[in-house]
This record gives sequence, C-alpha cells and structure tokens, in this order.
Amino acid sequence: MRALPASVLAVCGLIASACGGTGTGDAAAGQAAPATATEQASATSAQQSPAKQSPPDAKPLEGKVVVIDPGHNGGNYRNPAAVNRQVNVLTKWKPCDTTGTQTNSGYSEAAFSFDVSKRLVKILEARGATVKLTRTNNNGVGPCITQRAAIGNKAHADAAISIHGDGSAPANHGFHIIMPKKIKGPVDKVVGASSRLGIDVRDAFAKGTGLPYSNYVGRDALDYRNDLGGLNLSTVPKIFIECGNMRNAAEAAKFQDPAFRQRIALALANGLQHYLET
Repeated sequence: MRALPASVLAVCGLIASACGGTGTGDAAAGQAAPATATEQASATSAQQSPAKQSPPDAKPLEGKVVVIDPGHNGGNYRNPAAVNRQVNVLTKWKPCDTTGTQTNSGYSEAAFSFDVSKRLVKILEARGATVKLTRTNNNGVGPCITQRAAIGNKAHADAAISIHGDGSAPANHGFHIIMPKKIKGPVDKVVGASSRLGIDVRDAFAKGTGLPYSNYVGRDALDYRNDLGGLNLSTVPKIFIECGNMRNAAEAAKFQDPAFRQRIALALANGLQHYLET
C-alpha cells in the first residue's frame, strides 16, 4: 500500500535575521559595529514579509469539492412505487433505488451509510473541502440513482463516493470497492481517475479499519462494473464502497458501534485526501 500523507501540513516558524561584522576601534573593544544601510534594509524586509510564512491553520483540501452519496434512504420501504420505477442507466433499465439491506438485528444499510457520511462530511470540511450530500436525512425516499450521479456532475466534484454495506451470505466477509468500466458513455473519460481514486480509498480503508479484503467479490477488493447508474452517468471521478457484509455477525457488530463508524469515516477521508493531493 502507498503511504498516506499527513492530514495537516507542517508550518514553518518565524524568520530570524542576524547581522554582524569585524572591525577595529569600538568593535575590537567589544562593542558591535553599526549596521550598514544595506544590512538594516535587509533586516527590515525580513520582519515585514509575513507572506513568506505558511498560515498556521492551512487546510490541505482547500478548494476541493467532494460529493458523498449515502446509499438508499430510510423511507424507501414506504414508497415501493417510487423506488421501483425503472430508469435508464445506459447499459440497462434498473429500479430508481432500493431499500438496501440490514443486519440481523435490524440496523439498516440506509442508517449506516448516512451516519458514516455525516461523520465523513465533518472530517473533510475540517480539512478545507467543500462537501455536498446527495441526501440530507434518513427518513425520505430516493433520490433515484440517476439523480445521485447528476448531483456530483452539477457540483463539478473533484471526487465522489457512494457509501454502502453489503448483504451477502453470513460466511462472506470483507470490503470491496466498485469502479466504473468504459461503456461508450459519459463515464468513459473518468474511468482512469476513478480507478486511482478506488485504489487510494481501498488502501486507506484497509489500513484505517483493519477490515479484510472481500473474500467473495472482486480481486484484491476491487470490482469493475458497468451496470450501476451512479457510476455510468457520472462525469466526475466516482466509486462505490461496500464497507463490509452486514449479514456477517462480526462485521455487523462493528458497523453498529459508533466508534467504529468514526474509524470508517476517518479512513475514507484519508483515502480521498490522498487521491486529491496526488
């Protein structure tokens, strides 16, 4: 894995300037020789040049735009007609959205993804990024997968990420990243950048959470797909992450722990920052 950069930039200290000389007379008796006009001007210039110093509150992601897409929505189950409406994702027609999965104890993927997303927003904003969410609560319906992609496009995001938890067989475990393939569509021009984003997030996520690579999807936790509207319709670098299997008891227990969700958010922030700084 590639080493991640420090999240806060080092700041240089004050600039010091000293003048001196050798001479005869008073200087030889232990008194400093008077500074020349050139030396005085140099010292004054050093004292009046704060622009040469880095500000102590420098933020590494200043000027960057990140779109976070919390998977599904808490109210989707209440309106099946809306979420089952078919939309065109260029390679096929698919439902507008789904309800997502849940743990055996009933903790929903929608609640998990929204909580992690809110935590991620705070970390990224503290590092200077402008952050937009595709949904702002967990009690609504949608938006459709086509709209989720459009939000990232409209924001001209430097990076976009869709956060999910998988629902597979209980024995399956681990996380994986989903990245787009070329489809002769709008996503083609950002397939390469999306792949770099996916690898950076994968490496940071494994390091920050300790979760293993998926043992049931993809290779080395990387999976390339051409059937997801959120990717196919994106014109900005974008990935999905399945943070783990919510039907696996051990991973479900971790996902239900707020402290572990904070670790997930921090790991995702580090991966995004590594991509955005390189």
